Amino acid sequence: MEPQITVITLGVNDLEESLGFYRDGLGWRTEGIVGTEFEGGAVAFFPLNNGLQLALYPKHQIAEDANVDDTASSPAEFTIGHNVASKEEVDDVMETAEEAGAEVTDPPRDRVWGGYSGHIQDPDDHLWEVVWNPQFEIEE
Repeated sequence: MEPQITVITLGVNDLEESLGFYRDGLGWRTEGIVGTEFEGGAVAFFPLNNGLQLALYPKHQIAEDANVDDTASSPAEFTIGHNVASKEEVDDVMETAEEAGAEVTDPPRDRVWGGYSGHIQDPDDHLWEVVWNPQFEIEE
């Protein structure tokens, strides 16, 4: 199997609220909620870089589709990294996210490995790390 990820789907409790956070609060492009003509098909897609898509899908529907229990989860199960080109951009993104309704769980700070980052939680408690890593080149 060739390693490849094309879509990251986040299970959300309220699709409209989460759509508003990413679209209106963070300013991400989307066509909004699509698939409403299908039972259990409502989803919102956000194109990211290199063909990657972020999808928002009702958590209860993921559980039903995957035939698993819809149980409580911990925000510490995984993080989504949002790398930026500078320390100042980390601060700007964190501020924008907080104004959009994210909870800042870890304010931006210098890290022992030489970078600078902070953590936020979106309205569904998904944990994002906003990070400047001097070893990464960010393509504009």
